[in-house]
Amino acid sequence: MAHITGREIALETLLLITRDGEYSHIALKEVLDKYQYLEKRERAFITRVVNGTLERMLELDYIIDSFSNVKVHKMKPVIREILRSATYQIKYMDSVPTSAACNEAVKLAVRKGFGSLKGFVNGVLREIGRNLKEVEYPKEEISSLSVRYSLPEWLVRQWLSEYGEETVKRMGEEFLKEKPLSIRCNTRRGTPEELEAQLKREGVTVVREPSVFGAFYIAGYDYLSALPSFQQGKFYVQDISSMRVAGRAGVKEGQYIIDVCAAPGGKALHLAELLNGTGRVEARDLTDPKVRLIEENIERSGLANIVAVQQDATVTDEGSLGKADIVLADLPCSGLGVLGRKPDLKYKMDPQMQDSLVLLQREMLATVQQYVKPGGKLIYSTCTIHQAENEGNAAWFAASYPAFALISQEQWIPGRDAGDGFYIALFQKENA
Repeated sequence: MAHITGREIALETLLLITRDGEYSHIALKEVLDKYQYLEKRERAFITRVVNGTLERMLELDYIIDSFSNVKVHKMKPVIREILRSATYQIKYMDSVPTSAACNEAVKLAVRKGFGSLKGFVNGVLREIGRNLKEVEYPKEEISSLSVRYSLPEWLVRQWLSEYGEETVKRMGEEFLKEKPLSIRCNTRRGTPEELEAQLKREGVTVVREPSVFGAFYIAGYDYLSALPSFQQGKFYVQDISSMRVAGRAGVKEGQYIIDVCAAPGGKALHLAELLNGTGRVEARDLTDPKVRLIEENIERSGLANIVAVQQDATVTDEGSLGKADIVLADLPCSGLGVLGRKPDLKYKMDPQMQDSLVLLQREMLATVQQYVKPGGKLIYSTCTIHQAENEGNAAWFAASYPAFALISQEQWIPGRDAGDGFYIALFQKENA
């Protein structure tokens, strides 16, 4: 068996995502774990090609369609991904000579049993390499934004109506930038200053995020799980925007908190930390694998006042009625705020799915609001920027459950605010 190359691994990963429907962050993690013996440079190349090809897919398709007599959507999946990833390398990776991108793509086609198409692959890519600067982009606003930022046209229309052109451009640009990893210090295991010092000793590049206490961006490490600071549970991987949730809750020592859709557990652990060794957090989720994931993170954290529980957020849990000081409902959503880290979500989502998510969120809110005690709080949050799921559902909830007053709501916009696109609404239940 010939040595498997980085480009072949990238191709297999792209096929897992675009042909087989696997989520990009899961597929990439599994592949990098499998090939962790590869040099860091090779793994970085695979990550860049996979994420870059997905992020820019609509633009890459537009370029390929400008030079190919067979349109992208009619190609065999293997050939389509070979051309997409090679076009990405030609246009966006200065370290890769055009000739190398072409030659390696041809070799890949042969290796994958498409030797009869090697002339086609070679011809299209050499044309692209020669004439890339001559490609004319669409002039019409929707098509232009769609191709330039690789956003489906329905999504461009939705965002234009909700946010306007400047914000759409700003978000589009932000989603295409490379993201550093954000982490939050586990304050039960040391101060942010101590964590920063340890990470630097471990050879990690550390930058503080001023808007959230104990938040950092890290880079320059080889394997996250190999860092002693990670193994010792001194920090969690968490996006800046989701770190804000616990801060909005106004946690007081001794409280009982239920997080109804908690996996992987970052927000629940944050709430447990703020309880300062008192009270109790129940981190719930629907499936056994998700609960196990929460349990792994609890174990690493060393926190004793948090427990993982398997529970469906659409089914009333009689034992919890009127008992919780705080209910956190960070609910399943369209995920359009996290496209910078999960670029394939924009191709998987559509308006009908959004509509069904709005209804699911309402069903869950209707169920879990029963757990809030008089005077208690309900936090509703999502990682999307879709108004029907956010402000729309907050208004629906306030109108449907008049015992709850909307205290505050905030929407974070990628490119304007630090972190992902995120929404948080805080409700308070009246004292009976």
